[in-house]
Amino acid sequence: MFDKYMVMTRGFQNTSQNGKIIGFEMKVRITYYRGVFLPLLTGFDVAVDGEKFKPENMRFTYGGHTYTFDEIGKAEKVHWDFGEPATLTILKPGGLKPGIHDLEVVQTVKPSYMPNGFTGSTKRKITLVA
Repeated sequence: MFDKYMVMTRGFQNTSQNGKIIGFEMKVRITYYRGVFLPLLTGFDVAVDGEKFKPENMRFTYGGHTYTFDEIGKAEKVHWDFGEPATLTILKPGGLKPGIHDLEVVQTVKPSYMPNGFTGSTKRKITLVA
């Protein structure tokens, strides 16, 4: 529904832990106008410059808590409100090189009243600044 607002232009950056770059992150928003409880969020497909990343290499941070996509299924009381940014972290040793990247993101949500669920998707060029 609101696919063009899913990936925010701010917050696309490499992320580090203990002085080492462990991957990159981006700010994302839910594309469904009602928002969703986290267990209804079944995941993201992410590709940067044609490289696809697996869900087990992703972390989702919202409301001060970080989840794997297996853990999201247990966060039954956490509602991701429409318009509120979350952080999607992709674990990739060394992160991304600074510069312009082709980004593709698909977000999948499966509410009970939509048996096939729905997806939000976006393709854009986005700049990672060192």
